[in-house]
Amino acid sequence: MKDKISKLVNVYKKYGFIGFCKKLYAYIKANYLDKISFKVFFQKGKYRKIINDILINTKYDRIILWRSSFGYNVPLYQRPQHIASNLAKENCLVFYEVTTMTDKVKTIKKFNEHIYLTNFNNILLNKLLMSELSKINKPKYIQLYSTDWKLTISDIENYINKGYRFIYEYIDHLSPELAGTKSLPQNIIDKYEYAMSHEDVFVVVTASNLEEDVVSKRGKKNVIFSSNGVDYKYFENFDEDFEFDEDFKNILAKKKPILCYYGALAKWFDYDLIKEIAKTNKYSIVLFGIKYDDSFDKNLTGKEKNIYFLGPRDYKVLKNYARKCDILTIPFLINDITEATSPVKIFEYMALHKPIVITDLKECRQYKSVMIGHNHQEFLKLLDKALKMKDDKKYISLLDKEAKENDWEYKAQAIINKIKKSEK
Repeated sequence: MKDKISKLVNVYKKYGFIGFCKKLYAYIKANYLDKISFKVFFQKGKYRKIINDILINTKYDRIILWRSSFGYNVPLYQRPQHIASNLAKENCLVFYEVTTMTDKVKTIKKFNEHIYLTNFNNILLNKLLMSELSKINKPKYIQLYSTDWKLTISDIENYINKGYRFIYEYIDHLSPELAGTKSLPQNIIDKYEYAMSHEDVFVVVTASNLEEDVVSKRGKKNVIFSSNGVDYKYFENFDEDFEFDEDFKNILAKKKPILCYYGALAKWFDYDLIKEIAKTNKYSIVLFGIKYDDSFDKNLTGKEKNIYFLGPRDYKVLKNYARKCDILTIPFLINDITEATSPVKIFEYMALHKPIVITDLKECRQYKSVMIGHNHQEFLKLLDKALKMKDDKKYISLLDKEAKENDWEYKAQAIINKIKKSEK
């Protein structure tokens, strides 16, 4: 309960009273009111048939239940959706957990042939699904993020007792700052400790620091390295007739080189570096994303010259904005969180064929197309260098090569290859 209270306090600070009330209502509706479904109660036969038809008429090798309340149709389209869609391409039947806070799915909805958006919070539907799944003699897996704080270790053990294997995606340094709570939720701690003490759990790691942590605790067995990646084909095409909003049009009209960052604005963001860049008066600095915590408002007034916070943009249109920028950046502070981060955006930046200048993130040092500023002074110099390289064919070719090498297809294959061996 204290974790939820802590989370609510942070939501209040972030969104204010009206925003807090809206979020609170959506949370209560999604996590409590939507649990009860008279529709499923009065039409059990109909939903049992829907599930049965899926299980019988779909060709698949294994079943994966993605159980983390990340949502599917969210503006920040990230690793969960990409991994799920690529596992589906590898002949997995994926039941992807939605949240009615972001997805208008109260029961179950077909997304494509192998992905079904599923409201596991719907008690009756969940029981029907588990009942029908118990009749299927195929390998079954429960997969979730290390940051999931909803499922208890008892929930996981219930799945395991029913014959499911556990895929634990260890995707970030476990921290209250990422969880948005005062202290790390107990459910997160419990699942982490279980994964670290059971060699039969498949642990997917996205960064070398995380891999080292797992190996030190339980050895290399069933450890899968699968960093974040990019949907390369998605970035091959753009909306040529896309209509930009007025704020962005005004920035384009200034004719200054545009330095762009998109993603969360949080305590690990180097606001001082951004202010130093702004003082040079050489660039228009565009920040797309959400205020993850109160750090933005503590460090910036929103009225600074050359700095433009434009809020979030949906994944479907964000690439059109980034395409118009001259340099793409990740200006993070170096700490335990960022040292264990494999930024999705770094691979998307590559696919956008834009010069990349970042701070010294450990997981990004291996990429030749990425320019790393080890201090503010070096970072500023690299921005000048990057501007000269934005039309360099050799450099663009390098960006393209590294983007292709990090397509999500390969990230999902690393997981599939490991679990296939265990199935044999």
